Amino acid sequence: MFVDKVKVFVKGGDGGNGMVAYRREKYVPDGGPAGGDGGRGASVVFEVEEGLRTLMDFRYNRHFKAPRGEHGRSKSQHGKNAPDMVVKVPPGTTVVDEQTGQVIADLTEHGQKATIAKGGRGGRGNTRFATPANPAPEIAENGEPGVEREVVLELKVLADVGLVGFPSVGKSTLLSVVSAAKPKIAEYHFTTITPNLGVVETEDSRSFVMADLPGLIEGAHQGVGLGHQFLRHIERTRVIVHVIDMSGLEGRDPYEDYLKINDELKQYNMRLLERPQLVVANKMDMPDAKENLEIFRAKLTDDVPIFPISAFTKQGVRELLLAVADKIEQTPEFPLHEETEEARVVYKHEKKEVSFIVSRGDDGAYELSGAELERLFKMTDFTHDESIKRFARQLRGMGVDQALRDRGAKDGDLVRIMKFEFEFIE
Repeated sequence: MFVDKVKVFVKGGDGGNGMVAYRREKYVPDGGPAGGDGGRGASVVFEVEEGLRTLMDFRYNRHFKAPRGEHGRSKSQHGKNAPDMVVKVPPGTTVVDEQTGQVIADLTEHGQKATIAKGGRGGRGNTRFATPANPAPEIAENGEPGVEREVVLELKVLADVGLVGFPSVGKSTLLSVVSAAKPKIAEYHFTTITPNLGVVETEDSRSFVMADLPGLIEGAHQGVGLGHQFLRHIERTRVIVHVIDMSGLEGRDPYEDYLKINDELKQYNMRLLERPQLVVANKMDMPDAKENLEIFRAKLTDDVPIFPISAFTKQGVRELLLAVADKIEQTPEFPLHEETEEARVVYKHEKKEVSFIVSRGDDGAYELSGAELERLFKMTDFTHDESIKRFARQLRGMGVDQALRDRGAKDGDLVRIMKFEFEFIE
């Protein structure tokens, strides 16, 4: 089975916790703090592996949680950083953040890497909090939580040439004739349900990759037939080879076929029509094919080259391949995602994002939420009084106390952060 789109959950490793410890060595009179920092959590890194062809592995494993860093130790020893979690993906994979729709990475070359979920930094040990006023602090931080997100992986086949056309016009036959690929060929529609790739070598020793893509039908841009599954793969091709059945055996008009397929490409993505197109008039060995070709030429208004061939008898195939190789050399690669028009940076005043939100729960308790506040909460070690006092000072500095008063909080009222509850004290 060919899997070309999948949603996965990734989470960077949390940082290791810092430690509260003190030196108690013989002949060292004053001792002092000796708690080490925690190690950095592992990041989730996607790396391109040339041998992979589909996203099949992700069908069964959709959760990637990187390991956390090692906790700090006594004698000011730093916890070990966790090695990054490397996940192999096939070339041609685009990684999109499901929540924002933003493209995180476009992975095309073997060995190319992209960090998808960053690991958290390690928490600081009490050595870091020593000051002249407090030379032996009992404060340590927990590790920072790693980034977690849901991403959508889309595989778009890496081919120089894409064969497009209605079902059963001879695309798979043509690929089997010009390359060593062995696509399934049969007398029914949608024989090809997944893209087939073949390396084609011309007489003058030039080579390129050709993709035989599933047949298109009307409404494909809306997902009809194998619509989006097919159209996704043509986005990376440089040259489109439009195969048309000139025999008209299935009762269709070749010119109507040509218009309908181009309309589907246009509806899916206007930029697909920017790619150079070659029209292949296939099945020229069949009766009526020559007459149909003359009618087609007469109706055609676009300036596109037409190559009459028969994939079955190999007539005209040599000329077609040389023309395709020439066209690839003249055509630059098309950027997959829109480039911004101007690479200028505009600096403007923006309101700082609200670091916390105060709301009321069903039981009347005041609930605090917000990414920055929750991060601070997770990094606080509540087993030490000094750490709790530091957290209270941080909340006051963020304006949480005043915001609670403004909402009408009184002495002894319940305040909730995530699943933990406190009393509001004036």
